[in-house]
Amino acid sequence: MAEHRPRCVLAFSGGLDTTVAVHWLTHERGFEVITLSADLGETKDAEELQRRALHAGATAAHVVDAKELFLTNFVWPSLQAGALYQGVYPLATALGRPLIARLLVEVARETGAAAVAHGCTAKGNDQVRFDVAVGALAPALQVVAPLRDWQMGRSEEIAYAAENGLAVRATKESPYSIDANLWGRSVETGVLEDPWVEPPEDAFDWTVDPARAPEAGLVVEVHFEQGLPTRLDGEELAPVDLVTRLNVLAGAHGVGRIDHVEDRLVGIKSRELYEAPAAVVLDFAHREVESLTLARDVLRFKRLVADEWAQLTYDGLWFSALRQSLAAFVGSTQHFVTGDVRLHLRQGAIRLLGRSSPSSLYRRELATYERAEDQFRHQSAEGFLNIFGLPLRTQASIQGNLLEESIPLLKSAPRGIAQGGPPADPADADEP
Repeated sequence: MAEHRPRCVLAFSGGLDTTVAVHWLTHERGFEVITLSADLGETKDAEELQRRALHAGATAAHVVDAKELFLTNFVWPSLQAGALYQGVYPLATALGRPLIARLLVEVARETGAAAVAHGCTAKGNDQVRFDVAVGALAPALQVVAPLRDWQMGRSEEIAYAAENGLAVRATKESPYSIDANLWGRSVETGVLEDPWVEPPEDAFDWTVDPARAPEAGLVVEVHFEQGLPTRLDGEELAPVDLVTRLNVLAGAHGVGRIDHVEDRLVGIKSRELYEAPAAVVLDFAHREVESLTLARDVLRFKRLVADEWAQLTYDGLWFSALRQSLAAFVGSTQHFVTGDVRLHLRQGAIRLLGRSSPSSLYRRELATYERAEDQFRHQSAEGFLNIFGLPLRTQASIQGNLLEESIPLLKSAPRGIAQGGPPADPADADEP
């Protein structure tokens, strides 16, 4: 009778960590390993990925084309939210993890697996994103993390792979850890661990060196419908096609490079290199349409929501009640976020050329200083200022002395004093 082994579904990228993990889970932990590879835009050859998994010891290898799901259910809501972690990172990897976790749970249920596994380290954020998301979706599933259990650095992993005949792409000469999907590419480890070192050009793949980008640059126009990009340069495109094309166009002009020292959830700082051409351009453009169509108080509060959304996503809490509640608010703000943005991409920079919207709250007849066109009621200003300034005048009349004590005296600051009088006659000037 054949020996029964518990099944484990491993999130498999085909890289060093997960290739070694297949062998380790099979031979060190006694699992029957099934791999799941979710194509979020980075998988170039699904058949080759399956061959690598089976060669490493997996009994079955699943590859799921999840690009459309990724953009419409995870990226687009975050773009509408304006979520950038620490105001910089478009959350490409962080947005992919809850989707992969959901697919892991689905395959585990289909195959009767008792556990799921991932190739994340004990220092990273991804372990939290996988463990917490799986716990939210399927609390009974065991989560196994080989890299948390074994005592191997990257050089030891490379040696382990060589000893066991496992084909891996990483080498000692190019030890970058790379994760990529449609929304962005992240690079870490190796020489990048020194934040003083300029990133080597071989760390980049999607973007050209801005100094070597075409000097003339490129003008692009993006159209949004209710906060979602639908057309590029007048052509209506499906989400995957639009992001793919914009990645190429913007990357060719050096747009989308991010060098960021960020705060990881586990409490350490990490230097991360990101390439996100489409994400950077679309976030820039989306904010410009919102500047026309959202009221001031909505924009102000939405910035708070964007930061909270980014924090929750980065911390692996995509399936939390709070994130879902924030999504309801964000969705309600996007009804009128329709319009066009024209941008100039040039040598790594984005310059705004213009924006318009049929629902724009900007009205020239109110903003203009041309007297013939001005419809602003200037006579209303005095009454408005009287009411608006009333609290401060009241405070000053009652607490004026206290206010004065909290403000440095003008006489304590250096000053220059010019005396008035008739202009000097140049003829009265002393001869040299």
